[in-house]
Amino acid sequence: MENRTYTKTFRILHWAIAFCMLFLLLTIFLRLNWMNKNNVSDIIQNYLSTTDQQLSEEQSIKLAKLIRKPMWEWHIYIGYVLVGLYVIRMILPFFGEMKFTNPFQKNIDVKTKFQYWVYLVFYFCTAISLITGLIIELGPKKLKEPMEEIHILSIYYLVAFIVLHFGGVLLAELSTQKGIISRIISGNDK
Repeated sequence: MENRTYTKTFRILHWAIAFCMLFLLLTIFLRLNWMNKNNVSDIIQNYLSTTDQQLSEEQSIKLAKLIRKPMWEWHIYIGYVLVGLYVIRMILPFFGEMKFTNPFQKNIDVKTKFQYWVYLVFYFCTAISLITGLIIELGPKKLKEPMEEIHILSIYYLVAFIVLHFGGVLLAELSTQKGIISRIISGNDK
């Protein structure tokens, strides 16, 4: 693959999408770990045990959900931002910007084909994540649970893509495409 230059539009959109995805991943990580409703409930119960106040387990879990609700609302807001960025990304090729490359081309090597396929799968999975997220928030309540099951799987493709992306960038930087990191940050080789 040749050394590409990245337009300002490409770089801004790349980093905006990247930061949104990392923020969404952070909110998921917090919700599954430190801000898990059971962990927060335990903290509440432990504190209350040092006072003369009491809450039932059900009440402390409700309180825990209220405590973490603002964080989860940010997950939803950033999801909406990502929907907008994704739509922009999908329409830019029609204006000559950020074109998609066909992995079926005959004149490209296996490594480049793999790279193009990874991006196509990434965009497809991202579309599924965004659509299911929108249905969860805006769709009929009867679809909420099945859409949540699909939406939760997003974490797996996202983590896999991040690992592949960073690994590929590092490999490119250390071998055939020196300066790729500089070009995606500043547009220059240095």
